[in-house]
Amino acid sequence: MLSSPLHWLPEQLDRLDRDGLRRRLAERASPQGAEVMIDGQRLVNFGANDYLGLAADPRLGDAAIAAIASAGWGSGASPLVSGRSSEHAQLEVELARWEGTEAALLFPSGFAANAGTIPSLVGRGDALYADAKNHASLIDGARLSKAERWVYPHNDWRALAMRLEEGKGQYRRRLIVTDSLFSMDGDFAPLVEIGQLAEEYNAMLMVDEAHATGVWGPTGRGIVEHLAAEAPALERQVTLRVGTLSKALGASGGFVCGPQMLIDWLANKARTYVYSTAAEAASPAAGLAAIRVVEKEPERRTQLLERSRSLRETLAGQGWDLAGSTSQIVPMVIGSAEQTMKLATQLREAGLFVPGIRPPTVAKGQARLRVSLSYLHSAEAIERLVLLLGDRPTRQVGL
Repeated sequence: MLSSPLHWLPEQLDRLDRDGLRRRLAERASPQGAEVMIDGQRLVNFGANDYLGLAADPRLGDAAIAAIASAGWGSGASPLVSGRSSEHAQLEVELARWEGTEAALLFPSGFAANAGTIPSLVGRGDALYADAKNHASLIDGARLSKAERWVYPHNDWRALAMRLEEGKGQYRRRLIVTDSLFSMDGDFAPLVEIGQLAEEYNAMLMVDEAHATGVWGPTGRGIVEHLAAEAPALERQVTLRVGTLSKALGASGGFVCGPQMLIDWLANKARTYVYSTAAEAASPAAGLAAIRVVEKEPERRTQLLERSRSLRETLAGQGWDLAGSTSQIVPMVIGSAEQTMKLATQLREAGLFVPGIRPPTVAKGQARLRVSLSYLHSAEAIERLVLLLGDRPTRQVGL
């Protein structure tokens, strides 16, 4: 009797269980916010990337409802066929204005933006240089490109410089790809130095601002804007920026900003754009409303960043390893996946949702708790988190 073609799955799932690496789907029965209902339990929510507290903002909902009333729900086709709505076009104009670039292009998600853009820029005969801790979407985009890939140690711009020097004259095109704010460590890329290298070696520089858009910079455009205050050349050294509407902006979708010729090229060549059904009009309508909030209410990001600075200082004083975080993303490295999930469970039993992050999202031995701060978190909620964590980073949480 033939065995099932899925006969291997039980053993592999058991192995995930034994290693403390199996994920299980949870059900959220509330809007995102400072508190959230997950699997029937109300929890203080330190798990979402809703940094500015806009995911459930009624202004975004009202904009989406108005778009549904005028444009309906489904878009019906890919953007190049008939799916790109007036709301898409308007948001792309506004994103380009806000980002200070000639043009912008919307994608169904940030993952789609990265996975489609990189193979459109480089391929066989080209070279791609990537930070070792880049997001999975950047890694997958690099693999899809078929370009020769060089992965440099995290934030080691000197190693990048050596690779660029070694490869002079060997490739048709060269592309440097990095996150600006790394989602698992909460630290910044050394973009000033990387920008100088891109200019010196005539390489394209692609920066993913997913976790920085809306939060960092004088007008909330991200780390490039934040660092350009002291290094103005950085703005022109960055060839293109990728952002997302689904984190601080509280909506959904990804986008790429850059020169008009580049955007025209991506619209023709990025497979995740060309062959994906366009998002419903409600999505860009909500994104447009979010940008207006970001521009009108800078206190959201200033308060968020002040509270994150205070939290980092307090947790560091309690002995926690924060992985070099300098942002609203505050990891606490535990090491063991099993111990990390034990601590996450203890916090959840006390009414706090603090996700445990395990391999393969982070390297083996680098499992951690990850706090994502939001503008909506009260000082009392943050103080409660600090008290529950206590001064015992290698033992049981002080509950």
